[in-house]
Amino acid sequence: MNIDRLVNPRSIAILGASENNAGTRSIVASLESLGFDGPIWPVNPRYETLFGRPCYPTLKDLPGSPDVVSFRVGYQRVLENYRMLPEVKAGGAVIYDGGFGEGGDEGKALQAEITAISKEFGIALCGPNCQGIINPHARSTTSGQEVADVAKLQGNVGFVSHSGTMCIGMMTDTRRFGFSLVVSSGNEAVVSVADYVNWLATDPNTKVIACFLETIREPEAFLAAVDRAAAAGKPVVVLKVGKSERTRRAITSHTGGLAGEAKVFSEVLKAHRVIEVDDFDELSEVLAVCQGKVWPTGRRTNLITPSGGIAELVLDVASAAGVVMPPLPAESKAAAESVIGHVGGDGNPLDAWGHADYARNLPHALKVLDENPICDNIVVTMEGFNYNPIKRPPLGYASQLSEAAAQSKKPHYVLNMRSGLMQVEQVDYLKERGMVVLGGSRQGLMAVDRVARWNTPLPPVRKSAAKSAAVTIAGRSTVHEYDSKALLAACGVTVTKEKLATSLDAAKDAAKAIGYPIVLKAVSDDIPHKSEYGLVKVGIADEAALASAWAELEANMKKVGKPVKLAGFVVQEMIKDGIEMFAGVSRDLEFGLTLAVGFGGIEIEITRDFALRPLPLREGDAEAMLAELKGAARLGAIRGKPAADVKSLARAIYGLADFVASNGEQIEEIDLNPIKLLPEGKGCVVVDALIVPKK
Repeated sequence: MNIDRLVNPRSIAILGASENNAGTRSIVASLESLGFDGPIWPVNPRYETLFGRPCYPTLKDLPGSPDVVSFRVGYQRVLENYRMLPEVKAGGAVIYDGGFGEGGDEGKALQAEITAISKEFGIALCGPNCQGIINPHARSTTSGQEVADVAKLQGNVGFVSHSGTMCIGMMTDTRRFGFSLVVSSGNEAVVSVADYVNWLATDPNTKVIACFLETIREPEAFLAAVDRAAAAGKPVVVLKVGKSERTRRAITSHTGGLAGEAKVFSEVLKAHRVIEVDDFDELSEVLAVCQGKVWPTGRRTNLITPSGGIAELVLDVASAAGVVMPPLPAESKAAAESVIGHVGGDGNPLDAWGHADYARNLPHALKVLDENPICDNIVVTMEGFNYNPIKRPPLGYASQLSEAAAQSKKPHYVLNMRSGLMQVEQVDYLKERGMVVLGGSRQGLMAVDRVARWNTPLPPVRKSAAKSAAVTIAGRSTVHEYDSKALLAACGVTVTKEKLATSLDAAKDAAKAIGYPIVLKAVSDDIPHKSEYGLVKVGIADEAALASAWAELEANMKKVGKPVKLAGFVVQEMIKDGIEMFAGVSRDLEFGLTLAVGFGGIEIEITRDFALRPLPLREGDAEAMLAELKGAARLGAIRGKPAADVKSLARAIYGLADFVASNGEQIEEIDLNPIKLLPEGKGCVVVDALIVPKK
C-alpha cells in the first residue's frame, strides 16, 4: 500500500475538532509551530470557525480531498465517518481511540470493517489505538504531542513504535540526534511496521531506522523491508519486548498481537543485519553512534582514560559485554611510554595520566592509537556535566580530540561512564565536527561494537547438497526412528548401524552382523516416544538376552492402550561412549524453520544450553553455534581427556540442514537426540531420530 499521503501529507482534516479537545489544540498548534503550509480543515457541525479557520459540517463538505483525516471523535462514531473516506478521496487516516482489535468481539468486528474499507480503496490507516505521526522535514503532524521547536526535532532517525508513550520518550531528548519521522503505529489494522520501514528505506532524510516492537504482524514483509533498508546502507535498530511470559500476556491485551519466541526472533534479526538492543539506553547509544561522520567498520576498540580505576572498570564491562579490546602491541606501548611514562596493564585501556600532564599526554596517546594496526575505534573517557561544583573547562579536552579525529580515518568517540549525563556544550561542539558523545560504559561500548558488526558483511547462505526424501513423509503422524535415520543418512548424517527385524530369527541374524552388545527398540509412527512405554532395551549382550528382550517388548506392546501399527523391532549397535548432544529443527509460527544445537539427553530439559539459527544456514553457522554454547569448553580437551570431534558434529548439522533444504515444506519438526559425540577423529553418531511432518 502507498503510504506517502499518510506520512507526508499536504492537507489535513481534523474530524471532531473542538477548542475543548486537547488533541485538536495540540495538532493545530504543532502544525503552526512546524510551519505546515498546506490546508488544515477542522470538521464539526457545531462550529462555523475554529482556530481562525473555516470549520466544515462533514467530510463531504471539504473544499478538497484530504491527504489525512485525523479522527478526533469517539469510538462509536468512527465507522459512520470512515465510510465517507472513499467518497472524499482521502489518502490516509489516523484513529487514536482504543477498543478495536485489542478489545472484545465487537471491537474486532469494527476494526475488520475499517480494514476492509481501507484495503478496497487504498486508504492508509495509522492505528487504531495510536498517537499518530510526526514528519519534521515535511513540517506535518497528526500527533497529539505538541511540537515546540522543529529545528531541534529534525534529524535523520526514523522511529516507529507500537507504543505512543515510547515515541514521547524518544522525542524528549534531542541532544545528539533528531528525527526524520516518528510513528506511533498502534494496532496496525492496515499499515504495519513493515510499511513504515519500507518507506523510510528510501526516504532521503533518514539515515538510521529504530523500532520499538511488541509483535511482528507481517513477518515476511518486515524482513523484506529491513533487507531493503540494509541494502540502502541504513541500519535498522530494534527494541522488542515480549521476552517473559508476563510480558507476552500483557502484549496480547495491549495491541492484540502475539509475541513470538524471543530467541528465534533474535537470531532472525541477526540473519537480516538488524541490530537488536535490550533497553532504551542501548537504543539511544546505537542511534548516537550512527550520527558520526565516520562509522566503525571493525570491532577492535581501544580506550584512553586519565584514570587507572576507569581502566579496570572498562575491562570488566567490556569482557562481560563481549566488546573486543585487544592489548596494545609492544611497539605501540613503548611509543606511548616514551612520552606518557609507565603504562599499567597491557595498554588497553590506556591510562594516559602518566606524569599528570594530560594536556600533553592525550594528543600523544591519540597518535599512538591512530598508528596502532590492531585498533579500529578510539574511545576517550571524558566526563561532562551541566552542573559541576568542581571547576573544569567547559569543553574539557574536546578540541584535542577533534583535531586528532580530523587527521584520522578511524572513528573517535567521547564516552561518559554514566549514562544520560553529558555536557551540552561538549555534545554540540563535537557534533559540529562529525563526532559523537556516548553515555554509559556498557551501553556506549556495546553501541560502537554493534554498529561495527552491522558493517561486517554476513557470510553467504550455504549452498545445499540436499536430496529429496526417498521415504514418504506426507500423511504420516510421525516418521519413526528407522525411516528418519535412513532419510538423514542419505544427506550425510552418520547414524547407528541398525537393521529392522520383524521376527526374532531376523533379529538374531542382525545382532550377529552388527555385534553385541546391542539395543532393541519397537518402531512405529504411532509411538514417537518409546521409553515411556517400556519399548527400549539396552545392553543386550547375547542371543538369550535378545530373546528375553524381544518377548518383553512384545508384551509391552500389548499394554500401550491405543491402536498401533508396528513396523518391527530395530536392532541397533550400542554406543557407550561420547558426549550426548542434540540437533533439532522446529517451525516458528512467524519466521518458519529454525535449527537448534546443544547438549542432549535429559540436559536439554535441565540446562537449556543451545544455540539457534534460522534456516537456511550460512557458511560457518554450525561451527559458530557450537562455539556459542555455554558449555562449549566441555567439547575441548579437559584434564587429559581428548577433545570431542566437533568437526564431525558440524558436518552432521550441515547434513540435517541439507535435508531440510529439499524437504522443508513437509517438515514441522525434527529431533536428533541423543547424538553421541566421540573423541576427535572418531566422528559422531545419531542414536535416535524423529521427524514430525507438517500437517
